[in-house]
Amino acid sequence: MEKTVFDQMNETVYHEQLDNGLNVYILPKKGFNKTYVTFTTNYGSIDNDFIPNGETEFVHVPDGIAHFLEHKMFEKADGDVFQKFSSQGASANAFTSFTRTAYLFSATSNIKENTETLIDFVQDPYFTEQTVEKEKGIIGQEIRMYDDNPDWRVYFGLIENLYKDHPVKIDIAGTVESIAEITKDHLYTCYNTFYHPVNMSLFIVGPVDAGEMMAFVKENQSKKSFPEPVPVERRFPEEAEKAGLEHKEIRMSVNTPKCEVGFKMPASDRTGKDKLREELAASLLLEMLFGRTAGFYEKAYESGLIDDTFGFDYTAERGFSFALVGGDSNDPSTLAERIQTQLLEAKEGGHLTEEAFGRARKKKIGATLRAFNSPEYIANQFTRYQFNELNLFDTVPVLEEMTLQDVTAFAKEMIKAERFSSCFVLPKETA
Repeated sequence: MEKTVFDQMNETVYHEQLDNGLNVYILPKKGFNKTYVTFTTNYGSIDNDFIPNGETEFVHVPDGIAHFLEHKMFEKADGDVFQKFSSQGASANAFTSFTRTAYLFSATSNIKENTETLIDFVQDPYFTEQTVEKEKGIIGQEIRMYDDNPDWRVYFGLIENLYKDHPVKIDIAGTVESIAEITKDHLYTCYNTFYHPVNMSLFIVGPVDAGEMMAFVKENQSKKSFPEPVPVERRFPEEAEKAGLEHKEIRMSVNTPKCEVGFKMPASDRTGKDKLREELAASLLLEMLFGRTAGFYEKAYESGLIDDTFGFDYTAERGFSFALVGGDSNDPSTLAERIQTQLLEAKEGGHLTEEAFGRARKKKIGATLRAFNSPEYIANQFTRYQFNELNLFDTVPVLEEMTLQDVTAFAKEMIKAERFSSCFVLPKETA
């Protein structure tokens, strides 16, 4: 068992890759009451073209299948796994993102029992045509619910604008039409390809004994057999650097229009701390330009152009990255124009001062340190970083090494007008 001490963060992580390929990470947290465990596969909504385990040719599966598979994993021949977690005093959940599917629980007792339940149910798929057909109706309702959510529509509407060919533009849940094509054979194909232990990570954080928990997990895995691990081969279409569509408007039942502006970045080949530095440079840039202490926010808020819904987000995952800025506004066209102007001025060095950089970096470090008091945050983010060949606990040290030059260089390299797009949700037109 490998032990890594992060002195600055006062944290120690224990790691071992088991014989079957599963990576197990344990972070003891003395003084905490709750233990949080995630079992995550490096497989998400964008992974629709791949070579199935044991085959030689690429296949394409229906959109939304990773999310569909996540739903189906909880249903077994003898009932629903949620009930078992509940009877053992645990709260269980799961989520699917563009690149990951995670199964998790939190509990203050019966940690070994719940960990075993988590591992066992994820490693024991049970699909039938009957249960698959039933699930299509449930997920179809979920898709329609999101279709009626203006915040979700403007978010995904913008991503659809930014990307012309990359599957990140497809809603994580797919469409009612795409999930109608899913069969139990599709589910088993995806499961057998992406749910092999070598493509997964187990992360345990809480008041646990690392040696004891590692031995418990190893014993559990030693009783199971898996096929020989084969590296997963995925395929993605070539994506142009410029945005696929400059602008789109969606009409919905809203009182106040919604405005989102985004820009995409080309897929980066940076790895390790260089990739982390790029991600942090993007976050600091957005904070300096659009944070609540920035001149842009103060002026726009005082003039009534924006309200408390205004914010920004940066997403960086395997093969794609993009930034989004916006919120509710009675004048979305003006807001979109000013956001783009602010970004283009930053490309030329405008608004990027040492004072603004120092303030943004200090805020980011403080927020990160506070987040490390949350077992949920650590477990969810550690796995995301690990799958992207980064280390969560490098965040603060790298932030402290960064300079204004890192941010200005990022702005100069990444901000281009052709990469911009905007999406509005507007009130329905009256007759």
